[in-house]
Amino acid sequence: MTLQTQLVLRALLEDPAQERYGLELCELAGLPSGTIYPILARLEQVGWVDSTWEDPAVHEEAGRPRRRFYQITKEGAEQARNALARAYRARKQRLPGWAVGPAGDGGVS
Repeated sequence: MTLQTQLVLRALLEDPAQERYGLELCELAGLPSGTIYPILARLEQVGWVDSTWEDPAVHEEAGRPRRRFYQITKEGAEQARNALARAYRARKQRLPGWAVGPAGDGGVS
């Protein structure tokens, strides 16, 4: 799982009941839209995220483009939490050789 996908999942998990639109997720994850939208599409394909389009009357009244809202599914939230935990543990398991201290104790030299 890429770091960018992890950031998007963390943004969605901040409040799983909250629907969020794409640019809002860009701000929360700190990623550009060209990165966010393909990730959201993949998450939707695997069933971790649902999306709905804003009512046209709302965006017309506000004078802005129509928003697509994304929300993590119940199963998606569970799967995301497990995947994020595995990714965190994987990063903590082994340090590359250049990061291991002189005594081989796993410390940074």
